Amino acid sequence: MKRTIIKKEKTIAAMSSLTKVAAYARVSSGKDEMLHSLAAQVSHYSDYIQRQPGWFYIGVYADEAVTGTKDNRPEFKRLLADCRSRKIDMVLTKSISRFARNTVDLLETVRELKSLGVDVFFEEQNLHSMSGDGELLLTILASYAQEESRSASENCKWRIRKQFENGELTNLRFLFGYKIVKGKVKIEPEQAAIVRMIFKDYINGMGGGKLAEKLRKMEIPRVFGGEWRSDRVLEIIKNEKYTGNALLQKKFVTDHLSKKLVWNNGQLPKYYAEDTHPSIIDQETFDKAQEVLQKRRGRCKTKRNTLSRYPFSSIISCEVCGKKYKRKDRKGKVAWYCSTYLQEGKAACPSKQVPESVLYSLSMEVLGLEKFNADSFEKEIAEILVPEPGKLIFVFRDGHTIEKLWQHKSRSESWTDEMREAARHHAKRRC
Repeated sequence: MKRTIIKKEKTIAAMSSLTKVAAYARVSSGKDEMLHSLAAQVSHYSDYIQRQPGWFYIGVYADEAVTGTKDNRPEFKRLLADCRSRKIDMVLTKSISRFARNTVDLLETVRELKSLGVDVFFEEQNLHSMSGDGELLLTILASYAQEESRSASENCKWRIRKQFENGELTNLRFLFGYKIVKGKVKIEPEQAAIVRMIFKDYINGMGGGKLAEKLRKMEIPRVFGGEWRSDRVLEIIKNEKYTGNALLQKKFVTDHLSKKLVWNNGQLPKYYAEDTHPSIIDQETFDKAQEVLQKRRGRCKTKRNTLSRYPFSSIISCEVCGKKYKRKDRKGKVAWYCSTYLQEGKAACPSKQVPESVLYSLSMEVLGLEKFNADSFEKEIAEILVPEPGKLIFVFRDGHTIEKLWQHKSRSESWTDEMREAARHHAKRRC
């Protein structure tokens, strides 16, 4: 009987010879027209890549409402991760300014991708990063893109500062008690009633922590969601905008690359404009609340200089609630506690204390010191994160981190012989 033989083509091997292509798209505004533009880019690249012979479509990585100058693009990071995993051979993008406006970051990224064998094609510039003169042209063009970003930023800042000079209220989009209707600031009646209640209760002696607890029990939603905390309540108490007046230019953007918003502590002029919008409370009520606030601060004056006295002040951050840790000396036992835990209790933040001795010993370990040195610590360590009990993450100023674990002592382990003897005597007296 004649044997039948069927030849099977090596389809998988043929697939591997295709160039794996992805695209990156980005818009720097969350406005509807920009999001439509992003959708159009995604559709264009999806269709274009799949129509090219010899190309295998990987996908489109798209970031919404973020800028090329800030390192907060999740899809861009995912694209780089897939390139490092050898899932991509070529990346298409509209232009250099869509990819990055920071020349250094652009060149570092392109060089890394080039070392991985990944080509980046910039459509507007008709430029391949893997070409012979690609890096030279990229350096020149990226410098122009960065300068364009700086120029646009300076123009925007000039416009906003002129508005401040003219006493115009700008950027008031989200403030509890108000809403924006067709560009006009309007009072939101239900929230305004809560604002008046907050001022009244605070003047009558209720503190920020108690007020936050009251608001949580009343299930009052915040503008951005999340739970009410003492500091959020005090932000309302201190905000002059509830009087219908506005102190303008309290904060400003440092530069066009980092776009970091910082408090204006005299670097730029401030402008106090009256009757910029409807008021929720009168000036007399606001002034009374500020008097109460100052009296409360006066009672806590001894805590003002902790930054100069303790190297860990304003350095330790709770990753559970985001607040800073504060130092407490309880009968000679010094430890650092989350400020939310101290003000509002375990229900608000279940984080644990960190003994100061642990902070000193672990700091010496990560810095390689035999003796703690405050100057070395300040120079090297930017922040200490507390993600969970028994774990500390030391964040260095150059960006790298070191994680350290430690164990909480049980109550019985922490007792000294003297403490046990004192407890026995106390028990005998009670008997």
